[in-house]
Amino acid sequence: MSEMKKTMFKKFYNLFSGDVGIDLGTSNTLVYLKDYGIVINEPSVVALNQKTGRVVAVGTDAKQMLGRTPTHIVAIRPLVEGVISNFEVAEEMLTYLINKTQRAANKRLRPRVVIGAPSGITNVETRAVYDATKSAGAREVHIVEEPMAAAIGTLLPVDGPVGSMIIDIGGGTTDIAVISLGGIVRSKNLRVAGDKLNEDIISYIRDEFKILIGEKTAEDVKIAIGSVIETEGGAPMEASVRGRDLVAGLPREVVITESDIREALALSIGSLVESVKEVLETTPPEILSDIMNRGIVLTGGGALLRGLDTILHNVLKIPVHVANDPLTTVVRGTGIVLDDVSRFDDVLIENNDNLPPSLGR
Repeated sequence: MSEMKKTMFKKFYNLFSGDVGIDLGTSNTLVYLKDYGIVINEPSVVALNQKTGRVVAVGTDAKQMLGRTPTHIVAIRPLVEGVISNFEVAEEMLTYLINKTQRAANKRLRPRVVIGAPSGITNVETRAVYDATKSAGAREVHIVEEPMAAAIGTLLPVDGPVGSMIIDIGGGTTDIAVISLGGIVRSKNLRVAGDKLNEDIISYIRDEFKILIGEKTAEDVKIAIGSVIETEGGAPMEASVRGRDLVAGLPREVVITESDIREALALSIGSLVESVKEVLETTPPEILSDIMNRGIVLTGGGALLRGLDTILHNVLKIPVHVANDPLTTVVRGTGIVLDDVSRFDDVLIENNDNLPPSLGR
């Protein structure tokens, strides 16, 4: 096929297919549709009927079923710590999301997809992401590491000869990355993220108040009054928590303060800070100088935790900035990559020709 015919074919395909960028997160999955922006932001949860094997609900509707389903319906999170743990369910979720975006844009042909994956992802895990996305209806799949996508989404000069540092705190993992000249110079993938902080709150309330609460309640409390340093001025924040009394076995309500949350999160936040120090300690001095001048960028849902930027600044003595709309930086980055895939070719994880053979299902 001549170059002119190839160009015409691509234009035809782009006209009738809605290219898609996906932030495949442990907690939430966001979808960017080219020329439309972010069109989907839903929990990464699928509800299955075990009797029939059929999908009952996906996303927000499925999350509302967590902890409330009858025995024959199970609500599943197909991603654990940022990677696919249940291939079939992940494929069902991606199929639902891709089809929903294509219907919304009235597109008929299979889309090109750019999808985010955690830094340090293994070849087997990369193959799982690729196969699930391909099986869900994508004609072309490009995988980009999430900290790189987040850096692109925050408009950092990732392909320039200047060092940048980004900390992407998601639901399952935290990605700490130093970026320069279109590549990741130093990175660390940490299992201390939103889900771990929820577990810390559940454990603390169980140990201190002898009350068992659910994951959703812990997350609501974290969002409402969560902080890692004491706020100056004003009355301390409080929240009522309802759960099961572990002694009496009956429902009980207690009041939790922000100091309780700080104590619950102390070990995990300390581990996060130490990991950032470890990455900085191995960073080349010229890049370290750039980071000291430009600062560190915080993204992801964990960036919204009150006081996290301050505590990092106090310990590291480096400016720390919270990205604008930190929850959407990764998916915005995939959208920018979609607009000019050839420009970001060096940034993408190698595609199917260089991946190990499919493991099947």
